[in-house]
Amino acid sequence: MKVWIPHETGVDLLGEVPAGVTVQPWTDPANPPSDPAGVRFWVPPFLAAGDTTAMLDRLPDLAVVQLLSAGADAWVGRVPDGVTLCDARGVHDAGTAEWVVAAILSQLRNFPAMARAQARRDWAYDLVTPTDELTGKRVLIVGAGSIGVAVRARLAPFEVTFTLVARSARPAEGVHGVDELPRLLPEADVVVLLVPLTAQTRGMVDAAFLAAMADGALLVNAARGPVAKTEALVAELTSGRLRAALDVTDPEPLPADHPLWELPNVLITPHVAGSVRGLLPRAYRLVGGQLRRFAAGESLVNVVVDGY
Repeated sequence: MKVWIPHETGVDLLGEVPAGVTVQPWTDPANPPSDPAGVRFWVPPFLAAGDTTAMLDRLPDLAVVQLLSAGADAWVGRVPDGVTLCDARGVHDAGTAEWVVAAILSQLRNFPAMARAQARRDWAYDLVTPTDELTGKRVLIVGAGSIGVAVRARLAPFEVTFTLVARSARPAEGVHGVDELPRLLPEADVVVLLVPLTAQTRGMVDAAFLAAMADGALLVNAARGPVAKTEALVAELTSGRLRAALDVTDPEPLPADHPLWELPNVLITPHVAGSVRGLLPRAYRLVGGQLRRFAAGESLVNVVVDGY
């Protein structure tokens, strides 16, 4: 059985490889490392674009696609029948949660304005103070999966109050359902988006969603760009009523002439939340475990069902 992975370093990071398994790095899409026949387990590149799914047609014996991303939206509906699709749930908890905390603090403490002042060599104390603060804020986390739980844990020392929302309510865990958002949004100072991109979540942050947010609230998108309707986002943010921190946009990459770049109340980062130095060791621990399960005929973890 052959296994194709996207990193040379992954060979050493996988751990013990089962007998009869050959691991080959596939780093150049135009030059497969060997005959695609016999490849049963494939790990596509991290944050692979949608056109990477075309590679599926070149792997006739494929049984498992193991993603390095937590989101599977580019792959759902494109994987052939009989092929199991698995995501990297858990791998990105720490990195994405750190980004969320950093983004919230940066916006509340007005770091972007200070960075612009630094570029002008302007000691802009009177311009940037007093800043807002995180202490005492009401944080609404939309997406109560493993990343949402990690965000809550990292924000807890800041003396904030939390409300978590998931696709369906989980009363025993104190998790609300998305149907409650119209009631919950006006009560939040910070709204963090961590939902996967599915048919149900695409465009969920529309004009009505944004209008329901409290004046001065901060929207943090660490999910996927199309979760928010860009036209509605631009309109609301241009008014200055809300603030935003965006690691993802629609379109992505964001064109240089897009109006979001010019808004002083918007912090934009280029989809970097999960791109940290610890990514590959964590990711290949998951891949190695999955490979050993597959070779042993055991059930895989993180199997994508209904887009999740």
